[in-house]
Amino acid sequence: MAGRFAWGVAALLMLASLVVRAEPVRDLATIAGVRSNQLVGYGLVVGLDGTGDQTSQAPFTIQSLENMLQKYGITLPSNVNPQLKNIAAVSVNAQLPPFARPGQTIDVTVSSLGNAKSLRGGTLLMTPLRGANGRVYAMAQGNLVVIGVGASGGSGSSISVNIPTAGRIPSGATVERAVPTPFDHGNTVELDLNTSSFTTAYRVAEVINKSVGAGTAQPLDGTAIRVNVPSDSAQRVAFVSMLENLEVHPAPPPARVIINARTGTVVIGSGVQVLPAAVAHGNLSVTISERPQVSQPGPLSNGTTVVVPRTGIQVREEKRRLFVVKRSVTLDDVVRAMNQVG
Repeated sequence: MAGRFAWGVAALLMLASLVVRAEPVRDLATIAGVRSNQLVGYGLVVGLDGTGDQTSQAPFTIQSLENMLQKYGITLPSNVNPQLKNIAAVSVNAQLPPFARPGQTIDVTVSSLGNAKSLRGGTLLMTPLRGANGRVYAMAQGNLVVIGVGASGGSGSSISVNIPTAGRIPSGATVERAVPTPFDHGNTVELDLNTSSFTTAYRVAEVINKSVGAGTAQPLDGTAIRVNVPSDSAQRVAFVSMLENLEVHPAPPPARVIINARTGTVVIGSGVQVLPAAVAHGNLSVTISERPQVSQPGPLSNGTTVVVPRTGIQVREEKRRLFVVKRSVTLDDVVRAMNQVG
């Protein structure tokens, strides 16, 4: 336990040394409205080697196939229920990065919706990807890359490595529509801190005003800083690039103690102080032992030999020790006080 405690304190000392160092604005804040957007779609994966959906248990797969075939002028008879094993209904999702333009490609993730055993070797048919507003922003299609592998035997035994029912298509979607951002409009941008702090917000605005000019930046609250930027798009990009590289000393992290009772690890922040206190420390141990005994019947009693369980429970409590912890100012003082307790 002492070793884990020492490693935890060492990690916090390294973290504290990093906090003191100045950090660029790009690591502390993001520009409001400049973010990625989630896209999702529903599609079909074909070409599976008998590991697709069982259509009797996943009827929506056949319904999706019939709807797709109708678009190409093919209508299945109403009394025909094809039992296919090489097709699977899937969910397709992707992240549309900020400033993505039509024609660019993005990665997509494909996950099974039915009871397919594996998507390995499958091909995703053309699937529209929609945003939260219902509009189509990208089209996905391509061959899946599946890391997982699964196998099963005739007796019902099976083995699976990773997840064979999910895969990715690198550059599998083409962007069809761009998402407008507030960065292209107005004469101001808003910087949003990754961690809310009035001190950090004030320091960011102060550094910008000293570098560019008084009144350029104004902190709105503990998270947002409004910055005046040029109206010309080219000058605006150069100006924001300069802002991102300005270095700011962020506010120190709050005093915090993290205790993992299961592993006995204690992590202490550099700002922790201990007030005078008395600590009683002792160990409680519970021992449970099983000693089965054999019971023999008497002679000529027609009895049977049985095993009688005997359980013993013992509770032992060590004598408590009382320590007086003095007021601690530095992290070293806190460590010494904790080591006294044991």
